[in-house]
Amino acid sequence: MVKEFSISTSRQTEMIEITSSVVSAISSSGVKNGTALVYVPHTTAAVTINENADPSVKRDIIYELNKIIPFSDNYTHAEGNSAAHIKASIIGESITVVISGGKPLLGTWQGIFFCEFDGPRRRKFLVRIAKSEQ
Repeated sequence: MVKEFSISTSRQTEMIEITSSVVSAISSSGVKNGTALVYVPHTTAAVTINENADPSVKRDIIYELNKIIPFSDNYTHAEGNSAAHIKASIIGESITVVISGGKPLLGTWQGIFFCEFDGPRRRKFLVRIAKSEQ
């Protein structure tokens, strides 16, 4: 089962928590044990798992990424968004989460985040649920 979600970003670079969307996809699938693959089909966006309790963590991640990969730095890509492509490549386009008892196995402070690096835009992400054989 694959479920597609739409998301609107509001800033050039931001992290938006999508844990509830992934939980919804798992719940509607009826799968009790398996995996959820979260995939972002964009070259200037990504997905990651990180702390969701303290919002300053998101700000710190974005701040450091923007510091080590500046928006302007003698890039040659004609579109002018090379920094976004680099950030997306570093973070990655997918994550896999184990499903147990019909819920994602995330740590106490973990959440799933859509990472925008070339916004604002209308984006999408996909969640593929696979049932475990056991």
